[in-house]
Amino acid sequence: MRKLIYILTAALLSTTLAACYNGNKSDDSDSCTIHDSLAVCDTMQSYPPRHYGIGYNFIVHSDSIMLIEQQPEEHISLLVTDTFHIRHDTHIAVTDIRVLPQDSIDSVWVQIVSETGQTGWTQESGLLPNVVPTDPISQFIMMFSDTHVLLALIIACLITVAYIIRLVQRRQAPLVHFRDIPSFYPTLLCITVAASATFYASLQMFGADIWQHFYYHPSLNPFAMPPILSIFISSVWAMLIIGIAAVEDTRHHLNFEDAVLYLSGLTGFCAVIYIIFSISTLYYIGYPLLVAYCWFAVTRYLRHFSRRYICGNCGRRIRRKGICPHCGAENE
Repeated sequence: MRKLIYILTAALLSTTLAACYNGNKSDDSDSCTIHDSLAVCDTMQSYPPRHYGIGYNFIVHSDSIMLIEQQPEEHISLLVTDTFHIRHDTHIAVTDIRVLPQDSIDSVWVQIVSETGQTGWTQESGLLPNVVPTDPISQFIMMFSDTHVLLALIIACLITVAYIIRLVQRRQAPLVHFRDIPSFYPTLLCITVAASATFYASLQMFGADIWQHFYYHPSLNPFAMPPILSIFISSVWAMLIIGIAAVEDTRHHLNFEDAVLYLSGLTGFCAVIYIIFSISTLYYIGYPLLVAYCWFAVTRYLRHFSRRYICGNCGRRIRRKGICPHCGAENE
């Protein structure tokens, strides 16, 4: 417990002292530029605020995006315009944003410039689905939001967990919740992962605008985020800290081979828990399931794996008073 307190204190100090890096600084007030008329500016203020602005940087993640070289009014008026494509992995930046109410398809037009100096206009609805912010956290979110990646991850996790469970059963090796070690950290890690997955799915459903803000302006500093996002980031740090404590405690309770097998099973189990709770919460099943799982995990550990006493002869932890299973001494 003392080690966990030291680790937690160090993590809190590091996040407090760390600077909140944001490589895409932009001001929402820039959304209405000097090129826009007063009427257009008034119209833009009636639209929902966007989470990016002039100077914001993107990377093209689709095959390509098409831009027009002329002004968007010419395209709306069905005049002849020239187009060109910007290819995959090209860095681009927003240079202007305009609102044209006369465009019935998408009134928001964005001017971008590529890393090669090409400048053109495109509608916002055609830009945002095909680009990703340059921040690594945003790219990580985009990658794991892809349906194909999620399906492949689910299949890989299920196969891995099935293999590890079969291997554990053959060797009668320790496994979280079933043949667990006398440490509460693995159980606490599983509960934290389940709660974080439930909270993440809830944020997707009830705080989509807040999550969009985090997507465009990510940070790992919980003190620089709104309260809801601060809770989510804190849960991510909690998983890391508890995970380190679980690895450390496992190393002291098991030999190297059994520890590797146990931690592999714990990792696969956490992956399955994350998938189950993040999906079930979207259908409101995750909330009662989380309560039931927490009750099961805690009571299971306290009844079968908790060792509250210490042998007076050898000093090792034992589950109950009486004969020590390690040295045979009588403890009353």
